[in-house]
Amino acid sequence: MDRKADFPMNHDRGNLKIDRSNKTLRELTLETLREAILDSRFRPGERLVERTLCDLTGVSRTVVREVLRHLESEGLVETLPHHGPIVARPNPAQAAQIYEIRELLETGAASACAANATKEDIARLSAAVDAIEAAFAGGAPHGVLRATSEFYEKMFRIANQTVAWGVVQSINVRINHLRALTISTPGRATASIAEMRRLVEAIGKNDRAAAFDASRDHIRTVSNLARQTLDSQKAPSS
Repeated sequence: MDRKADFPMNHDRGNLKIDRSNKTLRELTLETLREAILDSRFRPGERLVERTLCDLTGVSRTVVREVLRHLESEGLVETLPHHGPIVARPNPAQAAQIYEIRELLETGAASACAANATKEDIARLSAAVDAIEAAFAGGAPHGVLRATSEFYEKMFRIANQTVAWGVVQSINVRINHLRALTISTPGRATASIAEMRRLVEAIGKNDRAAAFDASRDHIRTVSNLARQTLDSQKAPSS
């Protein structure tokens, strides 16, 4: 088992200071805090204190409040009465729905991709899996999330399913919130890459049924893994 590629929970906030050079301050702060949550630098259920976030990021309380509202709309933050904003704990029922949506859309895209893919397309998909593997090996969870999203974007576009990809993008933050849980589990790096390569191999053979099955099996595997992880994180009843 490749233990080096597994991701332990990382609670070191590190340097969250904002680079003000390109995007707007709000966009930069949003990206920084979103990445910090997905990288588990803030734990599920942890309070997000505005003053602390201002100190960590170096931006104003107004910007922090706007960003927290946006993160709440994405499902990464929730506001509790008398407590304020906290890092959202993924809801098992909602997670199950997200995986159902993924299975519906991704299996169809995988099948269509197998019908449409050229040799050049297969090379691009293989390179995308290589990028995911490199991110795992480098211990870069955010890199894994980014490279995985890029793989699926390529697959959907090769399949000519841009509308379906738009739907996926609309919930991609929620998908990545769950993906961040599953990629950090022991042994997941090796298993995930094997599953992705099986999918690319089926697409490369223009085998629609095999691509459908590979996609379905991958999603059901991570769905079960996410459910187990969420069950293990449930707070004990008081």
